[in-house]
Amino acid sequence: MPQLPYAIDAETPLNPAELSVLRAQYEKEGDMVGVQTKFNYAWGLVKSNVRSDQHLGVMLLSEIFRTSPERRRECLYYLALGNYKLGNYGEARKYNDLLLDKEPANLQASNLRTLIDDKVAKEGLMGVAIISGVAVAAGVIGGVLLRNLGRKR
Repeated sequence: MPQLPYAIDAETPLNPAELSVLRAQYEKEGDMVGVQTKFNYAWGLVKSNVRSDQHLGVMLLSEIFRTSPERRRECLYYLALGNYKLGNYGEARKYNDLLLDKEPANLQASNLRTLIDDKVAKEGLMGVAIISGVAVAAGVIGGVLLRNLGRKR
């Protein structure tokens, strides 16, 4: 992944002790967890390199996004980042574009857009290569079958 200065969040997880502090606070508040505590924990989870943590982080941020309209803007970048890290590039782009609509000069979001676009282009090329390979193999097999049918007549 290229290093873009304002997208450094994509590559810098919290250390386990820091994430543990956020988790402990979240669990301590239980059913009465505050929005800020939930956001902090979700932020730490999204930054993790562990896929299950990232997934939980996106889920918590989605809850905040749905239930706390006043916190939507600050959720957008981390929803985009979390979905990017999970490989959900369509969702990542959707949230990132919403943020860029509100803040066109946001350098983090601009850099994240570049990362998303690069990943989509790379995976798109891989998909084209796979489909081309399958088509060539089908053509070869079809040619062999037709040749064999022609010999049997």
